[in-house]
Amino acid sequence: MESMIRDIKLAPSGHDKIDWVKNFMPVMHHVEEEFSKTKPFQGIKMVITLHLEAKTAYMAEIFHHAGAEVAVTGSNPLSTQDDVAAALVEDGVHVFAWHGCTEEEYFTFINRALDIQPDILIDDGGDLVHTLHTTRRELLPHILGGSEETTTGVNRLRGLAKAGKLEFPMLAANDAYMKYLFDNRYGTGQSTWDGILRTTNLVVAGKNVVIAGYGWCGKGGAMRARGLGANVIITEVDPIKAIEAIFDGFRVMPMDEAAKIGDIFLTLTGDKDIIRKRHFESMKNGAILANAGHFDCEINIPELESVSVSRRTVRKNIEEFAQKDGRKLYLLAEGRLVNLGAGDGHPAEIMDLSFGVQFFCALHILKHHAELKNQVYVMPEEINTELARLKLDALGVKIDTLSEEQRAYLNLN
Repeated sequence: MESMIRDIKLAPSGHDKIDWVKNFMPVMHHVEEEFSKTKPFQGIKMVITLHLEAKTAYMAEIFHHAGAEVAVTGSNPLSTQDDVAAALVEDGVHVFAWHGCTEEEYFTFINRALDIQPDILIDDGGDLVHTLHTTRRELLPHILGGSEETTTGVNRLRGLAKAGKLEFPMLAANDAYMKYLFDNRYGTGQSTWDGILRTTNLVVAGKNVVIAGYGWCGKGGAMRARGLGANVIITEVDPIKAIEAIFDGFRVMPMDEAAKIGDIFLTLTGDKDIIRKRHFESMKNGAILANAGHFDCEINIPELESVSVSRRTVRKNIEEFAQKDGRKLYLLAEGRLVNLGAGDGHPAEIMDLSFGVQFFCALHILKHHAELKNQVYVMPEEINTELARLKLDALGVKIDTLSEEQRAYLNLN
């Protein structure tokens, strides 16, 4: 099967990037050492649709070393790194992705990857699963199951399951403690601001930063904004999360009010039309708009265009939308994931945990698929605990253990 990438000659740079992140992913290094010997995935075919950068590439290599035939596609046109894709091809992985692909190319890549007739899949956002349930249903008998990386994708899966239309078991990797407590909060919190800062080269201190959504990703974005000196405002629809934001020391108000005073807007809800025409019309001159939700629909770009007299790129990953009254609004990374479209994604130490979750989800599917129904499952708690122990060992941190008497007192035996 011939890969579809931009240029194989870019591979040396990609190898350097992969080698760099390996130094900071001790859990995955442990996984590689153990399972490259036992090769539990021998004879298994896998399709992985994720943000195709160095950390993802390392995980794909580990699956390959553990015996699997692996095909990888990118889950976002702007997050694919062409040199990393080339390096993966040299390492024996099928790759169908290049940076800046069109929507048509994006789905062509998914379909080419699916041509290997996968047994296990890893999805990011739900497009891979959606394709299998619509235009590639002939492949369904081959699927043992899979896992989903994002909140958005898990929501789509649960919708399918609720309607009785999910055709194979899926593990919600996103809902594993060792994923969302760290990836969604610390990973999104840091990488989002990495993307915004490197793209704009502007100060955050003293600015009004509006965070739309106070889930785990929103908590991370708000925490890091406060650390940078921002005045943080939260918009929410969930009254419990709104109270939590207040108790965490943030102002809470509707987007209609926040739109008038915000300097930087960051959406992290997983929903659509969070910022739209009436909000654009009341924003300050120079307001900056960024999204860290999976799809580029949280900021309604067609409505932004409809109220603008011009749209032009003024700096890499920054588009200026001039308004009739002379105001200028700035959209980062085309409204796509700013931490990947304008940055390198989550830190390696964070993805060490997330991809540890993904590896053990795939292993769980491999071992237990015959027992699983066509439902959405959360990863077993003992796997979370084992991953945490591996990470603590790598950090050189020791913790207490319960005595038998203490375990009995807590009814843990």
